[in-house]
Amino acid sequence: MLILALLASQLAGRLRVPGLLLVLSLGILAGSEVTGFVAFSDYELARDVGIVALSLILFEGGLASGWSPIREVLRPALGLATVGTLATALITGAGAAWILDLTLLEGFLLGSILAVTDGAAVFSILRGSTLRRRLAHTLEGEAGMNDPVAVLLVIGFIEWIESPDYGVVNLLVEFVIEMGVGAAVGIAVGQSASWALRNVTLPSAGLYPVATIAAAATAFGAGQVLHGSGFLAVYLTGLAIGSSNSPAARTVQTFHDGLAWVAQIILFVTLGLLVFPSQLPGVALEGLVITALLLVVARPVGVVLGTLGARFSPAETIALSWAGLRGGVPVVLATFPLIAGLENALLFFNVVFFAVLVSTVIQGTTFEWVAARVGVTTNEAALPAILTDQESTRRLGAEVIEFGVRPGDAAVGRAVRELGMPRAALLNVIIRGEEAIPPRGSTTIMEGDRLHVLVRQEVALEFRELLQRWRTGPLEVAQRPRPAPRSLIFSERPWKEVDGDASRPDYVGPVAVAERVRTRRDKPGSLVVLADGRFAYVGTTVAAGSAQAVQQAARRRLGRATEDAERAWWREVIGALAT
Repeated sequence: MLILALLASQLAGRLRVPGLLLVLSLGILAGSEVTGFVAFSDYELARDVGIVALSLILFEGGLASGWSPIREVLRPALGLATVGTLATALITGAGAAWILDLTLLEGFLLGSILAVTDGAAVFSILRGSTLRRRLAHTLEGEAGMNDPVAVLLVIGFIEWIESPDYGVVNLLVEFVIEMGVGAAVGIAVGQSASWALRNVTLPSAGLYPVATIAAAATAFGAGQVLHGSGFLAVYLTGLAIGSSNSPAARTVQTFHDGLAWVAQIILFVTLGLLVFPSQLPGVALEGLVITALLLVVARPVGVVLGTLGARFSPAETIALSWAGLRGGVPVVLATFPLIAGLENALLFFNVVFFAVLVSTVIQGTTFEWVAARVGVTTNEAALPAILTDQESTRRLGAEVIEFGVRPGDAAVGRAVRELGMPRAALLNVIIRGEEAIPPRGSTTIMEGDRLHVLVRQEVALEFRELLQRWRTGPLEVAQRPRPAPRSLIFSERPWKEVDGDASRPDYVGPVAVAERVRTRRDKPGSLVVLADGRFAYVGTTVAAGSAQAVQQAARRRLGRATEDAERAWWREVIGALAT
């Protein structure tokens, strides 16, 4: 099932549909009514699976974002999670009661189930979008904090339906207690875990993910035992740990990202197994009307009320309204009335599942388009991916090298411009104590600094020789040869086999190669600096001359190129000669 879910996720990328939708469909196909591959109708087990999966997803969401971005949008995120969720629940519930001929309390129960946005679905679309950062972080915060609100509303309305003595006051008191206890537990466990991760050295980097799982389990379990919200506690713990500068932070984040994906796949497959497709047509019309009410009326009103005073523009309000995706969370909550044995519980479940399908298909596939049309996207990723692991950078033709500056190194006291960096290497950042310093040419290297350098693979071996000079010296800034006037004459001819390896040429004609600037990936070829000061590109042809002349020749080649790889190479040459 996991293999099939992975294939479904790959297929979803090609079809440009949410991957979790196909995973959900996979569960339906494997279920009792379609193929019968897995006979499953255990709502209590599905609820328990959902609770564990949601906890892991919420923890990873908090871990990935950290406190800093959420703190900046805490007020609107909290407003959407509380006021927005309540308003959405009441409006949707009132409409559902009228459409399905339910009591008002039953309608509010259904509305509360539908009001919650799904963290997995929201995090998934944000990581592939170019939404403005403030909006993206607001939606992140809402997705992490509205789950406990919705859970409390669902449990409260179930108790109200079962016990007429239960009322608004009981619901409010329970809300305050559970949210307060959950927040206190989350902050306490999060701060304690962050301190321990920073100050306790574990014998293996692989034990740090074990420690963070223990922290997440402690937060959720303590929150539940103390009659608080375990979901809120685990999310706040994730935020705290994500904000701490702990060892193996990248290992922990990568591990929990994978674990969250496993949780999402298992959750959506499990929920798909619970569905009997033959029951959905009977609620299709009513479900469609309720979903339209939810998406077009209830969610926008909830967004307006939840973000009062937050100074969002009308366009931003539209984007926030359309980003309220439903996913696995509402379906998990729909199992609560079934377990409680309420009269219309199966109707609730089928309507909720239908609404989730419609929301995922419509909102999931059109969100980026809507955001672009209302003008709230940028040229950068809303939640940028961090490409620091060695495999990712190597696939991109480079690697990241960390150099720790020791006392007495030749690099100490030197400016960055004096380090003799080749053109195919870039000093990304200097870590100095607890600070990350963006390097400039005049930035002075100090002992104790950690230099993170991105190096293209074609100069990686030579760069390690430079690292040794940073240690022991001598550090002399290499001067690029100054071309003599006659050497700037442009020439072009075919590259012959006797000329050598075009990927690593030592000579171009009689002139030695002084520096390799770029190396072609799909076939032999490179861009080099010659000992006489000229630039040259070699491959099927060789052209040598001034930077401007060689760049113009590369532009002509680009205009005649017929393959994507060839066009990419000539663009790379043109860009390198422009710097």
